[in-house]
Amino acid sequence: MRTTALARISVGVTVERRKARSAWADFLWRPVSVFTGSPSAAPWTPLGMEAETTLFYAGQAAIELHRTETSSYRDNLVSGAPALWIVLRPTASELPYELVAVTADPAEGEGFTDAGNSLVEQVPMPPDIAEMVGHFVAQHHIDRPFVKRRRDGPTLPDRKERNEQ
Repeated sequence: MRTTALARISVGVTVERRKARSAWADFLWRPVSVFTGSPSAAPWTPLGMEAETTLFYAGQAAIELHRTETSSYRDNLVSGAPALWIVLRPTASELPYELVAVTADPAEGEGFTDAGNSLVEQVPMPPDIAEMVGHFVAQHHIDRPFVKRRRDGPTLPDRKERNEQ
């Protein structure tokens, strides 16, 4: 697949499975963290158990950084609580979810929520990833002033002319 990304940050994702207290679901799943690099563990390897909760390594993804999205990245970084959005899609196989994407763009993260049955969660952005995104923004961001579009004038005849026709 071709991409227009100028930079990619390789990350691993951890997901929590918690026993549900519901008649409709056995477990509740939610992404809990992202870390840089890629471990040698296979996706969906259990990392630890505690009471009714199990932590899994869900797999590897790449955060793609695009020059046209630097305003969104910058807004995310200065928000006071920089975040990443993780997208998981249910599978029909023995694995519970497929890791679809990890993004630092809030608009893209929100856009994934429109997809239907995907699980989209926001997690805190680790400081080392925030630093890499910050360097990308510093290198590629160009402030573009907002220009309000002006109409070329009336496109419909005024009321008097319409009544005369």
